[in-house]
Amino acid sequence: MPSAPCRSSVAAALRAAGCVFAEDEAELLLAAARTPDELAVLVDRRARGLPLEHVLGWAEFRGLRVTVEPGVFVPRRRTEFLIEQALARAPGASVVVDLCCGSGALGAALADALGRVELHAADIDPAAVRCARTNIAGYGGQVHQGDLFDALPGELRGRVDLLAANVPYVPTGEVARLPAEARDHEPLTALDGGADGLDVLRRVASGAVRWLAPGGCVLVETSGRQAPEAVGIFGGAGLKAQVAVSEEWSAHVVIGTLDGRGGQPWASRRACP
Repeated sequence: MPSAPCRSSVAAALRAAGCVFAEDEAELLLAAARTPDELAVLVDRRARGLPLEHVLGWAEFRGLRVTVEPGVFVPRRRTEFLIEQALARAPGASVVVDLCCGSGALGAALADALGRVELHAADIDPAAVRCARTNIAGYGGQVHQGDLFDALPGELRGRVDLLAANVPYVPTGEVARLPAEARDHEPLTALDGGADGLDVLRRVASGAVRWLAPGGCVLVETSGRQAPEAVGIFGGAGLKAQVAVSEEWSAHVVIGTLDGRGGQPWASRRACP
């Protein structure tokens, strides 16, 4: 077991590299390393700016340890709010889709909470698909590679009870201002949402009505600034739309429900207690 001075020196090296939570990260790296040489490699990778999750090979998400390869989008803790909203609105969902799945964290978390479900996930990035297959294999899920709905099996049309889509929503002009960990180490396709950040959200909204079961819902994370327009986009696609807000996590989730009659846009705001 590494000695206390070793623990202190690791934390000092991380702090010098600008890691805000150096002591906590040191504990994780010490636990992950099997030898002093391996520890040195891990500390060096983190000090050079690689996201901690990529260094460790996993991220914690809603109590699960999710495999995350270098170059794959790291699931954000605020996105756990999307999972809470999904479970509150579709506690009996039996067919679940994780679109723009990245590591498959959302699909794994939903399946873990819901129990036995038919789970599908899809992403355009091959590295993400590899990770997702690892993360949802234990739930009997299937992962498909391709562009949004084009990747899904046709027999899912009209059957999806719960569609979670963690779409990219950073406007193109703002990508350069993202933290270096995201900007330099995560795929652009997982970050850049087009000129106003809503390009992929528009495509998800327009396609969702053909894939959702009556009463099914689609949930997409966005920013507070974009949320009003996103509600309009969902409503224009024939979904009843609302925004759920967590003040604690600074998270905004747009929720669209298919009622079988098309529906008109509506909106509500609820702060997480």
